[in-house]
Amino acid sequence: MVRKNISFLRVWGLMAAASLAFGAAMTLPAFTATPYDGEWSVVIVTKKGDCERAYRAPITISNGRFINVGVNLVDVSGSVRADGRINVRVSRGQKSAIGSGRLTPAAGRGSWRGGACAGTWTAQRRG
Repeated sequence: MVRKNISFLRVWGLMAAASLAFGAAMTLPAFTATPYDGEWSVVIVTKKGDCERAYRAPITISNGRFINVGVNLVDVSGSVRADGRINVRVSRGQKSAIGSGRLTPAAGRGSWRGGACAGTWTAQRRG
């Protein structure tokens, strides 16, 4: 009897996991590999405001989504459209900034703003 209960629970668990995975797949947007996927070096320059003047950050793009790879305590979210246009949000604690611009498969540039600061960014593909 114990063995039957374990088998039932195992089967029920597998069915529940499959159901959750299927439900998640149905509700989350699907992203596929893009020509922009890979490692990037981004230089952020402040043109207005009393923020750090320049900053370099490593960023990875995977399946068209930004992934933070080198900066702890910083949350990076956003995506690259098929035509290379980007929208990104970077936040740390209560502070945040948004950026926009365009990437090619090798480089990119755009602008950003956050609080009383604003500036530009450039990117070079590393991998």
